[in-house]
Amino acid sequence: MPAKKTKSRKPAKKAAAPPAQNPILAEIFARTRTPEFERYLKNLIVEICKFNTTPNPDVSVMRKAEDGCFRIIERELGGVRFAGARIERRPINPAIQSHPNYSLLHFTKTPQRPAGLTPEETYAGRGNLLYIIPGAGGGGGQSVAVNSHVDVVAPYFPPRAEGKLVHGRGSADDKGPTLCAVAALKVLSEVMAKAGLKWNKNVVVMTVVEEETGGNGSLSLALDRDLKKLYDTMMVLEITNLKLHPANRGAVWYRADLKKAGDASLFEMAAFVNEEMEKEGAAIRAESRHDLFPQRPVQTCHGIIGSFGEHPSRICGEVNFTIQFGGAPSPKTELLVRDCLETGLAAYTGLYGDKSKVIEAATGKPMVPIHYDFAREGNGFRVTVHGATGHMGAIRERDGAITKMAHLVRSLAQSRRRIEAVAGGPMRLELGGKPYGDALVLEGGQGFVPTHDIREVMDRMRQAAQRGAETYLRRLGRPERGEDVVRVTYEKLHNVAFDGDPDSPSMRNAIGAAKDVGIWKDEPILGWTVSCDSRLFATEYPGMPVLTFGPGTLAHAHSDQEQLALDEARAAVEFLAVFLLKQTGTMPAA
Repeated sequence: MPAKKTKSRKPAKKAAAPPAQNPILAEIFARTRTPEFERYLKNLIVEICKFNTTPNPDVSVMRKAEDGCFRIIERELGGVRFAGARIERRPINPAIQSHPNYSLLHFTKTPQRPAGLTPEETYAGRGNLLYIIPGAGGGGGQSVAVNSHVDVVAPYFPPRAEGKLVHGRGSADDKGPTLCAVAALKVLSEVMAKAGLKWNKNVVVMTVVEEETGGNGSLSLALDRDLKKLYDTMMVLEITNLKLHPANRGAVWYRADLKKAGDASLFEMAAFVNEEMEKEGAAIRAESRHDLFPQRPVQTCHGIIGSFGEHPSRICGEVNFTIQFGGAPSPKTELLVRDCLETGLAAYTGLYGDKSKVIEAATGKPMVPIHYDFAREGNGFRVTVHGATGHMGAIRERDGAITKMAHLVRSLAQSRRRIEAVAGGPMRLELGGKPYGDALVLEGGQGFVPTHDIREVMDRMRQAAQRGAETYLRRLGRPERGEDVVRVTYEKLHNVAFDGDPDSPSMRNAIGAAKDVGIWKDEPILGWTVSCDSRLFATEYPGMPVLTFGPGTLAHAHSDQEQLALDEARAAVEFLAVFLLKQTGTMPAA
């Protein structure tokens, strides 16, 4: 019987050996992935966050706080050894006031000084901190700058460390990322000295002031043509959750001054202004198809109304108003008022979601435990509306108390006749329980992407605010036009949107660094859903790669829960170290 034939088998393939790790990477990781390095980062971030760098009309207070932050950075960089490196505090040039991107100094205004300070007065003795490392090949082609800021938004709250988190104003935006750049240089000074490496191209580290108030610190550096000779790529550190972005959405901050028209209520008028601005923002979003911004980060944020709120781009977390009658309201009146409030709330949650049903990972509690409190007060009621604070860029994930309140107020105003018939007299709605006289101020922000010119956005939001006021006045039978009672200006932040090349050599170097340190996710490259100082450099130098990157989560920035995870901070340090080596052509082959 013939022997049974067997199928021939090819030799089994050996499992592919993992690629040999670049010894420089191994040296970096040996220093960053230790408990000692984590403690170093934690202590440093806590130390710098103890300085309150919120805007202050007394610029001497700002000068002192900025100096405290700079001294910490100078101390740490003093131990870094790179040939020819220098630390410099470069004054802010008052001549920036003639540039279109200059931001007016509203934070210097006081009742005693309504005009505020001049640029010369504001920036006397103040500046940005530079750390400049000359490369062997000088500038050109691969030289890189890293930019971050030390100012923060109000309200300030001090830092504390809990486990692997650092809480506190500025921990994420932007003092934590700032110190990641400092730590990366400290690590590189040891690693490069051991390997005998020298920088092939320049490295410039910029630590700036006044990013949150509009970007005058970075504007001064962007217009510095001598400094520009030292770099060809810009990396701006922000709270991007370790993602790389070659583009930013734009933003403008509005101020709407509402003035009295007869017996019309300014507070009620504000609720209708809010509605039309929200609708216009939604329309701009619908028109915003862009390859780098498929998520359409076109946010409408109302940060301040009257005395409530702290910042145009910080989501307002609480606001209250009263509902007053000529006499004590009956139980029937109270039930009708409550029904109207619930109807307004249902309209709000139908559009923006019910955040009382969203559990926050950081606390394990609902984002908004209760939408509003309702209590008797005088001959009526006080309604305290609750939201969830945060950066305007995260408004879809958070909860805006002002817009929520506007829905409640409109519902009451629309049922005024019925409520007053049941109550037997007029109903008054007052913000904070007090009349606002002949004027009421609203402030907030509108985001947009490169599909829209900033001037178009400003015109449309202005017209929307005036349209809302006119809608309310027509309900009362009043003849005034919207432009007669609402003045909308944009004298604060006015950031254009920009889109860079997602496949530039600098972006490829950044992606390579992200892969090397294990933070790269194979997903589409997108623009950042927020605006920052990146746009100042991108618009001043068209064609120059401007990337935005950093640790931290946008939802925490500007919020009462601002925090930074130390694991993310450590990963950012590793990324920056590797990126700087790759971008400057200093990283040796594996």
